[in-house]
Order: sequence, then structure tokens, then C-alpha cells
Amino acid sequence: VQLQASGGGLAQAGGSLRLSCAASGGTLSNYNLGWFRQGPGKEREFVAAISRNGGSTKYTDSVKGRFTISRNRAKNTADLQMNNLKPEDTAVYYCAATTIVWGRVTEDAYYTGWGQGTQVTVSS
Repeated sequence: VQLQASGGGLAQAGGSLRLSCAASGGTLSNYNLGWFRQGPGKEREFVAAISRNGGSTKYTDSVKGRFTISRNRAKNTADLQMNNLKPEDTAVYYCAATTIVWGRVTEDAYYTGWGQGTQVTVSS
């Protein structure tokens, strides 16, 4: 499966953006899905994940209460709603898929299908 993130852009601090992850060559419901980001001069980091059936989600501490990951099975997409954005959220955001056990979904080494990311820039 190959994934493509979209929906990034420029937002002011406190604003919102909604990212979408679309799949080609596979069905997203067969995978746990993750969102990762890489800020300027930083390593790629885990942001959020959702289980195959959508029943479980996981977030990095810095986005809890602000970001929400969800699935849209009809569209075969996975979305990341980002509210109350902060300048430190500025990064290229990527989505990817994994079949790894849920306990290890924060580890990017187990993911596949990385496509081009989408730039999110938050101004103060």
C-alpha cells in the first residue's frame, strides 16, 4: 500500500488544520495507521496512531487533547484533525501503515507506505 498525506498549509497559533491520508494499492482497514512529523532540524517523531478497527488510538503527549485521528472507511482515508495549533507543531507530516502489534505503533521502523509528506506551518 502507498499512502499520501494532504491538507497541510499555513495556520496561525490557535488555529486548526485537517490532514488526510489517502491510500493506493491497498485497503487502509487492513492496517494500523500512524501519523508522524519531522520538524526543522529534528528527527521524525510519532504523532498519533489508530488501530485497524478504529477502536484504539494513541497520541504523543504534546498533542493530546488537541489532535484527533480518525478513519473514513467509505473514502479509504485516515484524517488528523489538529486544533489549537502551536508554532512547535510546524513540521512535515507523514502518514504510514503498519501491521505491527499495537504496543509498538509508535516506532516508525515498523511502518511502510511512506509517501510525500505535507507541510504544516504555524505562525505565532
